[in-house]
Amino acid sequence: MSTNDLIKKLTAEMEQKYGNNKATSQTPVQTQAPTVSRVPNVKSNYIGIYENVEDAIHAAKESQKQLIKLSMKKRNEIIASMRKASLENAEKLAILAYEETGMGRVEDKIIKNVLAAEKTPGTEDLYATTYTGDDGMTLVEMAPYGVIGSITPSTNPSSTIINNSISMVAAGNGVVFNPHPSAKRVTSESISILNKAIHEVGGPKELLTAPLNPTIDSGKVIMTHKDIRILVVTGGEGVVSVAMKSGKKVIAAGPGNPPVIIDETANIKKAANDVFRGASFDNNIICIAEKEAFILNSVYNEFRNEMIKNGCYELKRHEIDIVTKEVFQTNEQGKTVVNRKYVGKPAIEILKACKINSPQDIKLIIAEVPETHPFITVEMLMPVLGMVRVYSIDEAIEKAVIAENGNRHSAMMHSESVTNLTKAARALDTSIFVKNAPSFAALGIEGEGFTTLTIATPTGEGLTSARSFSRIRRCTLSGAFRIV
Repeated sequence: MSTNDLIKKLTAEMEQKYGNNKATSQTPVQTQAPTVSRVPNVKSNYIGIYENVEDAIHAAKESQKQLIKLSMKKRNEIIASMRKASLENAEKLAILAYEETGMGRVEDKIIKNVLAAEKTPGTEDLYATTYTGDDGMTLVEMAPYGVIGSITPSTNPSSTIINNSISMVAAGNGVVFNPHPSAKRVTSESISILNKAIHEVGGPKELLTAPLNPTIDSGKVIMTHKDIRILVVTGGEGVVSVAMKSGKKVIAAGPGNPPVIIDETANIKKAANDVFRGASFDNNIICIAEKEAFILNSVYNEFRNEMIKNGCYELKRHEIDIVTKEVFQTNEQGKTVVNRKYVGKPAIEILKACKINSPQDIKLIIAEVPETHPFITVEMLMPVLGMVRVYSIDEAIEKAVIAENGNRHSAMMHSESVTNLTKAARALDTSIFVKNAPSFAALGIEGEGFTTLTIATPTGEGLTSARSFSRIRRCTLSGAFRIV
């Protein structure tokens, strides 16, 4: 069974288990939110979880020494065991992630975990290159760094751990994670499950580690420790900025604010369904999800009507002000920022907080606003999609570029015009550009290619895989070993 077939099967099972959506059979419904349990401290009986971050680093270092002594055949067995354990625990970890963080939707988190387990590249991503000539032979191979320090987010906790672990171990590394404190329990559970899977097939017991109670200070220790060779940061602008000052090599997945453009040549019914599914997936906490839309005037009304048919609630003019005041705050620097209380929360919960009545099956809030509105300019990470009416493709592209804010992260477009698609892709210059599909196609759902949860736009690696976590080594044999 292909991964996409597996995703479709899972989606059908989740619809049956968590409810049924009358708007579209392709999209899992928003279920009634489980009770959120805040966990003050992680139990210490997890494999690889240490009270002292120094001990966590030491354990990963010693385990990595054991890993590189093993054969590639054994490493492949380790990766296969990690995949199997991740699939077996995909639902458990999704539920735990929701219960601990209160963000997103269980059924979509299951899909992310399955994707990470199935479509993260393993050792097949590593390759060797050979040069031969009159002066002999040179062999170039991909080698491990040693121990990687990985900073992980609360938005995609278990799927990021699964994805990072498979990629980094495939490349021969040990990993010390410093998870977001609000996701420490699910992170500890994920690490423990993966460590057990590694050990069961003859791998080192604690190749993946983390501090018991992660903090900013434990993150600083990891960033500056002599035994950490490289940092991988999946998070916001603040933590990326700190990591970049560490003096170490950094692979950083920073913020994005992905726009989607719909022009007059698009299949509007399909475009609306794709945007709806992409923007509502896991309540929009994925960094690549559609965050704002620019629609040509000639098709704007048709697109809006199709969005409403799919399960969107369109804010009335006075309701836009109410929701804006509720979901945004002004920080000490006078900058408009999101009220984190609503990050990853269901659309219906946001509407209820604003005392706006709507059908219970609403999954996405839409609103027509100017391009200067915070719905457009701020990365919200919640199921609220600002929509801007534009009057030419050039205007759409220009405003989309401004909204994307130079992150060069992700963008989407729905169009049958190759000229328009090409023009937009060149102007936006993003690591990901999705044409005529939901944003999540870039991660391998209804799209080709591998899956990653660490998309390194600030540092240029783009969609990371095992080779991203490898260093290049060259061995030259002069004057010999050429047989031609």
